Formats: sequence, structure tokens, C-alpha cells
Amino acid sequence: MKLYTRTGDGGETGLFGAERVSKHHPRVEAYGDVDEANSQIGLARALLPAELAELDERLAALQSALFDLGADLATPHGSPAEAHVRRVQPGDVAGLEGWIDAYTEATPPLSGFVLPGGHPAAAALQVARAVVRRAERRVVALAGQEEVNPEALRYLNRLSDLLFAMARWVNHRLGVEEPQWRKR
Repeated sequence: MKLYTRTGDGGETGLFGAERVSKHHPRVEAYGDVDEANSQIGLARALLPAELAELDERLAALQSALFDLGADLATPHGSPAEAHVRRVQPGDVAGLEGWIDAYTEATPPLSGFVLPGGHPAAAALQVARAVVRRAERRVVALAGQEEVNPEALRYLNRLSDLLFAMARWVNHRLGVEEPQWRKR
């Protein structure tokens, strides 16, 4: 199987279920940003020190979940391919909330606005958080035009919070000072 198909050379791509749309379609923009967030999480994993293996496992699970979320977004409701897609469920969102609570409890209380930075893995998690926020905005735009799984939007909203909490935890756990915003 070749990596290239040439079917997108005219500026269109296929959704899951064979429908073809422009590569700037809101649905493609949404799952494209989810893919970018997944890549940023992969970078954060590559920067994690070995002693944070538990976090690496959770980030790997998040990457798989984002792959599923991308498929959810790439599959319009009513598509013949819908039966083959795992849609995001309320339990997925609840799972993120549990992790958010755990990482938040394991770090000092917020004393001001946190700037992205500190350990390279924490900084990469902050970049992933910002990309997830963009993906969330894209899903909101898509939902204004087409039916979207509401749990997908909730998942992205919680995921950005989780990545923030994880970034803080990495800095705390590794003894790296958390960059703080200072009024100029």
C-alpha cells in the first residue's frame, strides 16, 4: 500500500463513509486540529523523563482516544460508516475529570496566572493544550453548521484542562519552577 493516493490533489478529501469535501471544510478543520493536538502530545511524551512513566501511559491512552475522537468528527451523523466508529461517551469525559482532580490535588494551589514553560515536557503539554483549545473552537464552528456529537465538545473542553493540570504536575514533580505571569 502506498502512502500517497493522489485523490486529494484537487483540494478535496474523503470523510469516513466516502463523502468528499473540501480540505477547508469545517469538519476537516476540526479533526485536523485534533490530529495536531495528538502530535503535540506525542512530542510531550518524547520529552518526558523516565521517572514519569505513569504519565507517559496516560498520555498514550489520550493519544488513542484522540484518534477515536478524530474518527468521530470525520464521520457525519447518518453516514453508512457510523456503525464502525466509536463515538465519545459521557464516561470518557468523566474519566478526564477524575484525572484533572488527581493532578490538581497533587500540585500547589494556583497563586496567579501560569505561563507555558518550565520543563520541556511541561511546555509541550501547554502547546498541546493550546491546540486542543483551537480544536474546541473548530468543533463549535462545525456544530453551528452540522450535527456534532456533543460529548466530543465536552471531551475537548476537559482535555485542555487536563493538559494544563498535567503540565503543572510535571513542573512540580520535577522541581522545576513554574513560570508566572508578572504584571509589567
